[in-house]
Amino acid sequence: MNWLLVIIGGAVGAPLRYLTDRTVQSRHDTVFPWGTFAVNLAGCLILGLLTGAALAGAASSHWQLLLGTGLCGALTTYSTFSYETLRLLETRARFYALANVTASVVAGAGAAFAGVAVAESLWA
Repeated sequence: MNWLLVIIGGAVGAPLRYLTDRTVQSRHDTVFPWGTFAVNLAGCLILGLLTGAALAGAASSHWQLLLGTGLCGALTTYSTFSYETLRLLETRARFYALANVTASVVAGAGAAFAGVAVAESLWA
């Protein structure tokens, strides 16, 4: 049963990542990878919310498998983040590469912490 939850979450997360990435990126005329940034930030927020809910006893292991491992595992993408950062460096867009790494780490951690705080305030 656990593997089925992961598959279902992944089946939703993968197309959601692709569609969100393409939609966001098509609205920005820049080399900065806004689409990947957006899905990774959303995934950090969702994982933060889920972690906070789990710590408060409001998220069962089934929800953690479905949303954390399945949905967020397919929604977020470290490999694309790495690839796009390296492509920025190769095309001498060093500022954008540095901005991508810095913003992704800082905003991602912030989103995760904010998610935990929101969940704890809801279920505390």
